[in-house]
Amino acid sequence: MLYLLFKYFATAFLVIVISEIAKRNDRLGGLIAALPIVTLLTMIWLKIENTDNQKIANHAYYTFWYVIPTLPMFLLFPKFISLYGFWIAISLSIIISIFIFIVWNFVLAKWGIKLL
Repeated sequence: MLYLLFKYFATAFLVIVISEIAKRNDRLGGLIAALPIVTLLTMIWLKIENTDNQKIANHAYYTFWYVIPTLPMFLLFPKFISLYGFWIAISLSIIISIFIFIVWNFVLAKWGIKLL
Protein backbone atom coordinates (compact mmCIF):
# COMPACT_ATOMS: atom_id res chain seq x y z
CA MET A 1 0.00 0.00 0.00
CA LEU A 2 2.83 2.39 0.85
CA TYR A 3 4.44 1.67 -2.52
CA LEU A 4 1.18 2.51 -4.33
CA LEU A 5 0.94 5.80 -2.44
CA PHE A 6 4.53 6.56 -3.40
CA LYS A 7 3.70 5.93 -7.08
CA TYR A 8 0.70 8.26 -6.86
CA PHE A 9 2.77 10.96 -5.15
CA ALA A 10 5.73 10.71 -7.53
CA THR A 11 3.55 10.79 -10.64
CA ALA A 12 1.33 13.63 -9.39
CA PHE A 13 4.41 15.56 -8.28
CA LEU A 14 5.81 15.32 -11.80
CA VAL A 15 2.64 16.71 -13.37
CA ILE A 16 2.54 19.56 -10.85
CA VAL A 17 6.19 20.45 -11.45
CA ILE A 18 5.68 20.47 -15.23
CA SER A 19 2.59 22.69 -14.95
CA GLU A 20 4.45 25.11 -12.64
CA ILE A 21 7.38 25.30 -15.06
CA ALA A 22 4.95 25.86 -17.97
CA LYS A 23 3.39 28.80 -16.10
CA ARG A 24 6.78 30.51 -15.98
CA ASN A 25 8.30 29.46 -19.30
CA ASP A 26 6.14 28.27 -22.22
CA ARG A 27 8.97 26.71 -24.19
CA LEU A 28 10.63 24.88 -21.32
CA GLY A 29 7.26 23.66 -20.04
CA GLY A 30 6.37 22.39 -23.50
CA LEU A 31 9.73 20.69 -23.88
CA ILE A 32 9.46 18.91 -20.55
CA ALA A 33 5.83 17.95 -21.19
CA ALA A 34 6.79 16.55 -24.60
CA LEU A 35 9.41 14.27 -23.10
CA PRO A 36 8.16 10.74 -22.56
CA ILE A 37 8.53 11.13 -18.79
CA VAL A 38 5.24 9.42 -17.94
CA THR A 39 6.01 6.51 -20.27
CA LEU A 40 9.49 6.12 -18.83
CA LEU A 41 8.12 6.30 -15.30
CA THR A 42 5.50 3.69 -16.19
CA MET A 43 8.17 1.37 -17.57
CA ILE A 44 10.23 1.86 -14.41
CA TRP A 45 7.19 1.07 -12.22
CA LEU A 46 6.54 -2.05 -14.32
CA LYS A 47 10.17 -3.19 -13.97
CA ILE A 48 10.21 -2.59 -10.21
CA GLU A 49 7.03 -4.68 -10.00
CA ASN A 50 8.82 -7.55 -11.80
CA THR A 51 6.71 -7.29 -14.94
CA ASP A 52 7.91 -9.47 -17.80
CA ASN A 53 10.32 -7.65 -20.16
CA GLN A 54 8.11 -8.49 -23.16
CA LYS A 55 5.16 -6.75 -21.48
CA ILE A 56 7.31 -3.66 -20.89
CA ALA A 57 8.55 -3.77 -24.50
CA ASN A 58 4.95 -4.04 -25.72
CA HIS A 59 4.06 -0.99 -23.64
CA ALA A 60 6.77 1.06 -25.38
CA TYR A 61 5.78 -0.30 -28.80
CA TYR A 62 2.09 0.54 -28.45
CA THR A 63 2.83 3.91 -26.88
CA PHE A 64 4.67 4.86 -30.09
CA TRP A 65 1.65 3.98 -32.25
CA TYR A 66 -0.78 5.76 -29.89
CA VAL A 67 1.25 9.00 -29.79
CA ILE A 68 1.16 9.62 -33.54
CA PRO A 69 -2.61 10.24 -33.89
CA THR A 70 -2.56 12.63 -30.92
CA LEU A 71 0.04 14.96 -32.45
CA PRO A 72 -2.40 16.98 -34.63
CA MET A 73 -4.17 18.07 -31.45
CA PHE A 74 -1.11 20.10 -30.46
CA LEU A 75 -1.35 22.05 -33.71
CA LEU A 76 -5.14 22.47 -33.67
CA PHE A 77 -5.61 23.39 -30.00
CA PRO A 78 -3.81 26.78 -30.20
CA LYS A 79 -6.03 27.82 -33.09
CA PHE A 80 -9.19 26.51 -31.44
CA ILE A 81 -8.51 28.25 -28.12
CA SER A 82 -8.12 31.62 -29.85
CA LEU A 83 -11.40 31.07 -31.71
CA TYR A 84 -13.62 29.33 -29.14
CA GLY A 85 -12.07 29.55 -25.69
CA PHE A 86 -10.51 26.82 -23.57
CA TRP A 87 -13.36 24.37 -22.90
CA ILE A 88 -14.63 24.18 -26.47
CA ALA A 89 -11.03 23.99 -27.75
CA ILE A 90 -10.17 21.11 -25.43
CA SER A 91 -13.44 19.33 -26.31
CA LEU A 92 -12.84 19.70 -30.05
CA SER A 93 -9.25 18.54 -29.61
CA ILE A 94 -10.40 15.41 -27.80
CA ILE A 95 -13.10 14.63 -30.38
CA ILE A 96 -10.70 15.16 -33.29
CA SER A 97 -8.04 13.04 -31.58
CA ILE A 98 -10.53 10.21 -31.13
CA PHE A 99 -11.55 10.44 -34.78
CA ILE A 100 -7.92 10.46 -35.96
CA PHE A 101 -7.16 7.53 -33.68
CA ILE A 102 -10.03 5.49 -35.17
CA VAL A 103 -8.81 6.23 -38.70
CA TRP A 104 -5.22 5.48 -37.64
CA ASN A 105 -6.36 2.16 -36.19
CA PHE A 106 -7.89 1.15 -39.54
CA VAL A 107 -4.79 2.24 -41.47
CA LEU A 108 -2.44 0.29 -39.21
CA ALA A 109 -4.69 -2.77 -39.29
CA LYS A 110 -4.03 -2.98 -43.05
CA TRP A 111 -0.32 -3.32 -42.19
CA GLY A 112 -0.98 -5.97 -39.56
CA ILE A 113 -0.61 -3.66 -36.55
CA LYS A 114 -3.58 -4.12 -34.25
CA LEU A 115 -4.15 -1.37 -31.67
CA LEU A 116 -7.65 -2.23 -30.47
